[in-house]
Amino acid sequence: MGLPGLVRRYPLACYFALVYAVSALALVVIGPPRLSGSTAFPVASLVMFPIMVVCVALIGVALTAATAGRARLRDLRSRLTRLRARWLLVVLIPPVAILAVLELFRAVAGPSFTPGFLVFGIAAGVLAGFFEEIGWTGFAYPRMRTRFGALGGALLLGVLWGVWHLPVVDSLGAASPHGMALPAFFASFVAVLTALRVLIAWVYANTGSVLHAQLLHASSTGFLVVLSAPRVTPAEEALWYLGYAVVLGAVVALVVARWSSTLAGRPAANGSRAELGAAGAQ
Repeated sequence: MGLPGLVRRYPLACYFALVYAVSALALVVIGPPRLSGSTAFPVASLVMFPIMVVCVALIGVALTAATAGRARLRDLRSRLTRLRARWLLVVLIPPVAILAVLELFRAVAGPSFTPGFLVFGIAAGVLAGFFEEIGWTGFAYPRMRTRFGALGGALLLGVLWGVWHLPVVDSLGAASPHGMALPAFFASFVAVLTALRVLIAWVYANTGSVLHAQLLHASSTGFLVVLSAPRVTPAEEALWYLGYAVVLGAVVALVVARWSSTLAGRPAANGSRAELGAAGAQ
């Protein structure tokens, strides 16, 4: 079996092998995180993270073309421009949740949890949201939904998405490097992304729009940077990220209770027929 045949037969395995290869390369360049906390901010991550993000999109587009050619590329393009105006308000969930968590911790634990305002976060959110969702939602999730179900596929993808960030996770947040608090911060970070992925899948199930997935992703990533409390310790940052994960998890519970495990309230999730047919065939 040649490479094209391998890609067509095992598209998900090839996709994750490639995106994790990029992540592994970033880990080699940046170096493993150190729990001592004695190292400086990993500057190499400022270069490698954008490369990782763009590669997720490029791999998604390349494998889309390799598995079904121009027809699937046209379908992907249509999902990238599909807009459902009444679903736009969903992008407010992340900033409202972040502010609620930080204000609660500030009231209970002190002023170190006071939200900041870092405008750079807007650009970071747009970059991550636009490029990553071409791969995660545009390519991977429809196939995972076919194999594992809407909710199961979203949960699995959320964990894989979170772990994919390992090379750069110690440079995220305001308290980098996190030192001994890094395992707790990483666990909270993965929990945030897993809950967020279910919300992204819910929006996608009801809109068939990769654009809406990009907007929700950009909102969470962007406001995590914009509003992140600049004076927290690494342990405090791990704690408030966990609080954010809990709030998103509560929203997920409400979504599943209202829309069922299909995330659309009916047996089959929305989306283009071409996309569902192609994903089901694979």
